[in-house]
Amino acid sequence: MLIVSYGMFRYGSIMGSSSTLLLAALLIMVLGIIAQAKVKSTFNKYNSYPVSCGKTAASIASELLYRNGSNVRVQQISGTLTDNYNPKAGCVSLSQSVYSSTSIAAIAVAAHECGHVMQYESGYNAIKLRNSILPVANIGARFSFLLVIIGLFMGSLGYTVSMVGVVLFGFVLAFQLLTLPIELNASRRALDMLTAGGYISGAEEEGYAKKVLRAAAFTYVVAVLSAAISFLRLLAIANSTRRR
Repeated sequence: MLIVSYGMFRYGSIMGSSSTLLLAALLIMVLGIIAQAKVKSTFNKYNSYPVSCGKTAASIASELLYRNGSNVRVQQISGTLTDNYNPKAGCVSLSQSVYSSTSIAAIAVAAHECGHVMQYESGYNAIKLRNSILPVANIGARFSFLLVIIGLFMGSLGYTVSMVGVVLFGFVLAFQLLTLPIELNASRRALDMLTAGGYISGAEEEGYAKKVLRAAAFTYVVAVLSAAISFLRLLAIANSTRRR
């Protein structure tokens, strides 16, 4: 799971932003807190529901990968909900709270990471596109804010410099926009693999797994909204240099 990291509220104190965008940023910040709390509470709730097949998340992940012809290995890592797939290392890493668990929540998380493996190995186009813009998105996340601020003090060239920063942050927004459908697709693949393999049975277990995955998906919705608001605020600042 590749995520461009940037401060959700790092632009909150910039003068020149409209009160409407400032309020929107505050609301998104609150939504982000709610989303993270929802992920943890939903996982904890369904982590107490053992799956009927009785297998651990690690063993199921290994079986799913084997059944789909993948050589990716499964390993345990420290932390809680730090699960990820690293395509360069060829490894699905499951957190301590997931690896040895036989809960529906843990199995859903593990299968989701296997869904990402399948995306890479099947040549999923959204993954290819997102990876192609990742280097620029990382640059935008680091330097777009700085460029926009520098532009405020550069006179006639200021607008151009600020807009370079805005364009760079546009790649961050594009990255987040692509990440959302990628995550939803990985969850859909996870549910399909779990039901097809008989690892979850009945509407009840499937429903529990969906709730875990939906809670996680909401965090990506918030990330898109956050990036969109940040982009609009940077654009507003850049436009202010043109009017000076």
